[in-house]
Amino acid sequence: MTQSTISKGFIAAGLMNTVGLLIFSKGFTNEVIPQTDPAVMSYFGLLMIMVWGLAYIAVSKTYMNVKWLIGVFVLEKLAYVIAYLVWFSNNSLENVYDQNLLAGIFYTLYGLNDFTFMIFFAYVFFKITPSRETPAH
Repeated sequence: MTQSTISKGFIAAGLMNTVGLLIFSKGFTNEVIPQTDPAVMSYFGLLMIMVWGLAYIAVSKTYMNVKWLIGVFVLEKLAYVIAYLVWFSNNSLENVYDQNLLAGIFYTLYGLNDFTFMIFFAYVFFKITPSRETPAH
């Protein structure tokens, strides 16, 4: 992947976490999303997802200088993938769709979305080579 493609990947991840979340949550007015998984998707949880999205966008041009932050992004996405799998194993998407179409789509996509970007961030993390410069003392 080129640096340009990787930068666009960070922007895409950020837009999914910000604009995508605003669409599915109907600007934080869709009560079905936080009611469906209040431990992870409370309104505060949704706000924090947007903050992570802004962090992805913030490093989109300088990601190669923050390897360990990209590692944190991998762990953050892993946490959401695990949370999704736990939720999915104990709940029904059909029940969510019955309550609200956008919430159903959100719960259908969020685990796959986070898994995809976890793999992307892991790829970037392992692609970044440490600087050969000697640190100043």
